[in-house]
Amino acid sequence: MIMTQTTTKHGFAIVDKETGWTSHDVVAKARGTFGIKKIGHSGTLDPPATGVLILGLGNATRLLRFITDLPKEYEATMVIGTETSTLDAEGEILRKTNKKPSLQELQAASKDFVGAIKQIPPMVSAVKVQGKRLYEIAREGKEITREPRTVEIHELSISDGPRNNVFTLKVKCGSGTYIRSLVSDIAQQAGSLGHVGTLRRTAIGSHNEIDASRIEKAVIIELTEGLRDYEMIQVNDTMKERIKVGAVVRTEELSPVKSQGPWVIVDSEQNLLAMYENFKTGTLKPAVVLPQEN
Repeated sequence: MIMTQTTTKHGFAIVDKETGWTSHDVVAKARGTFGIKKIGHSGTLDPPATGVLILGLGNATRLLRFITDLPKEYEATMVIGTETSTLDAEGEILRKTNKKPSLQELQAASKDFVGAIKQIPPMVSAVKVQGKRLYEIAREGKEITREPRTVEIHELSISDGPRNNVFTLKVKCGSGTYIRSLVSDIAQQAGSLGHVGTLRRTAIGSHNEIDASRIEKAVIIELTEGLRDYEMIQVNDTMKERIKVGAVVRTEELSPVKSQGPWVIVDSEQNLLAMYENFKTGTLKPAVVLPQEN
């Protein structure tokens, strides 16, 4: 991994968020740690959750949406037999059942949740409805009808957990997936109730928990290293000048290997110039063009 000193203005930091912190708390702490005001994060983690949270510093804040689009991996405990108001251990118990499915029954039920599935966002989520976040509405003691959303579950496995009626769930999924809803839905599919006990995000794209550090020890990695999951295309000086002004180019001029973007465009010295994406037939356009420092 390419690391830079904390005086660097632009880059990503792979943080291992600890329990009790909001994602905003991590950003606020990072501003002090790195001495940089312009910092954002990709992919909110709720306060009880731990694990990989990627920060963007300086110009990297403009690139965070490409991090958000990467698949994510989680490990959670499924507590079977009770449903809570928040679908996790922080909420009040709403319902209980004596129906406690076996591991095999949960595994069988989970097969229906691989691929494209519909999820109803929890009332404690940050989804906006009519200009207001759901968790703000929930704090007012209200519950409203939410439209289901399509999410993608790439891989899912359930194994024995730390004690009776607690199981371990591992998930690789697309952006926007609610693990607490997934746990609850699988439990109901198996004829029971369930909620998340503990939740940890173990990876965002190829950036996993091994790469992550507590915020106090986090380092800044290069822009291109943060975007390593995307195809990188190096251009010559002539094309560089066109890229810098956001020119629409013919696809064959960049000759990407992958048919679907976005693509990381760099110069001969591996400086990030732009992110390009598909445009009209046979052409590519800039999604983000980064200012170049002399």
